[in-house]
Amino acid sequence: MSKLKAILLDRDGTLIEDKNYAFKIEDLEILPGVIEGLKILQKEYIFVIVTNQSGIGRGYYTLEDFHNFNNYLIELLNRENIKILKTYYCPHLREDKCECRKPKTKFIDEIIKDFNVNIKESWMMGDHPSDIQFGMNAGCGTVFLTTGHGDKHLDELKSLEIKPTIISDNFLNAAKKILQLD
Repeated sequence: MSKLKAILLDRDGTLIEDKNYAFKIEDLEILPGVIEGLKILQKEYIFVIVTNQSGIGRGYYTLEDFHNFNNYLIELLNRENIKILKTYYCPHLREDKCECRKPKTKFIDEIIKDFNVNIKESWMMGDHPSDIQFGMNAGCGTVFLTTGHGDKHLDELKSLEIKPTIISDNFLNAAKKILQLD
């Protein structure tokens, strides 16, 4: 069986509007270009979400709130014939020093095992330096989106000498660039 290529997706600020610890379904807004971008990428890639959710650890919302919100997003995408195969989430605070918080790569091993993914031919898309470092640590291509909090972190990327494969202000444009480089 040949290995699959995957798009690893940050959630807040990448797929949906980042409303600081969003967990209420009525606050969910899919960002412009996401539906169209996922549709063109799904011909060649599978999709998984990899998200840090410290709002759970901070007590801002419960694990059940997270799952309800996330399941609603996945349902909206399913209605557009877009399939997210799994969501990997870290509920911990940075101070917890867990193994699952991006940029640590615990979830990379799980993704490779769960879906027989060729990580070298896969991509990580996100709006935080930790998303890009996660992808670089995994050895895959990286897309830094200036949606969400991304534009606030451009200087941080430079100071940390983190160099994404692609920087884009729009999910659809980023998806097209991925396909050009594929």
